[in-house]
Amino acid sequence: MNTPARWAVLGAGAITTDFVHALPAASHGVLHAVAARDADRARAFADAHGAPVWGTYDEILARDDVDAVYIGTVHTSHAALAHAALDAGKAVLCEKPLGVTVEETEALLAHADAVGLPLVEAFKYRFGPFPDRLRRMIESGVLGEVTEIEASIGFDAGDRSGRLFDPATAGGAILDAGCYPVSLAVGVAAWTNQLSDPRIVDASGVVGEVDERAEATIVFGALTARVATAITQSLSRRAVIRGTAGELEIANVWGSRAESTDAATLRLSDGTVEEIRTDTVSPMAAEADATILALREGRTQAPEMPWDETLAIARLLADWRAAL
Repeated sequence: MNTPARWAVLGAGAITTDFVHALPAASHGVLHAVAARDADRARAFADAHGAPVWGTYDEILARDDVDAVYIGTVHTSHAALAHAALDAGKAVLCEKPLGVTVEETEALLAHADAVGLPLVEAFKYRFGPFPDRLRRMIESGVLGEVTEIEASIGFDAGDRSGRLFDPATAGGAILDAGCYPVSLAVGVAAWTNQLSDPRIVDASGVVGEVDERAEATIVFGALTARVATAITQSLSRRAVIRGTAGELEIANVWGSRAESTDAATLRLSDGTVEEIRTDTVSPMAAEADATILALREGRTQAPEMPWDETLAIARLLADWRAAL
């Protein structure tokens, strides 16, 4: 039996807390170390969650007893920390977006390729039984030719302060939440061999210091995706994937940080209706396991979130932001 991989978390905020809570459900790794800009904060977080090791980013990355790192810091620090972790020989699971710009994303993928280490963008809804079933259904052709996707995600952040509303930390709805519907559209396009040359053909929104709400239409060959996001109001978490032979409606496509999606409704043009059900898992544990399996098998990518899709998402997010 393989010895569990030793995880270090970089950052001690809310999303890192959720990742640490999920790790006991992982099959291939355990929490070993906590890193933060401030060593005292790292120690407090480590004490609260039972990690035996703590320190600054540099101190933790320099250790030989860390196999993989999870990056849960603000967007603008993702690239620098991921580069440092790869230089230190660690597998990397990084919260979305992997890079704030296309250039950052390209440089990170090139770095991981050069050193031969896993680099996985943490779109948690891509990991587990339901997304596996979704991919198989799309690839099987049960919907016929897939022609349309509608997907959204939005929430009311309340007080317009903090990182979400700060341009200096790459705040805004598109990078924080809009990346989810874009990533779903990219995935469906990839599963139907339509990923080449995606284009934003229409975009609108509400922009203050950052983009607060945004909508876009994306064209992938014969596939059209309509996506929406917001950080100032709640939006549906529903997705609908339509094809020439029917449609698939997913009421809560993104799941939660604690539990993956498990349900969808398939409606075919011949009148057949099927309720799709799968098991649920901890999606953050599943993405952690995918990263460790890639490390143990000598792969740089996780099949759930391949690099060509990460790069396509980065380009579309940049184009969407530029269009506003």
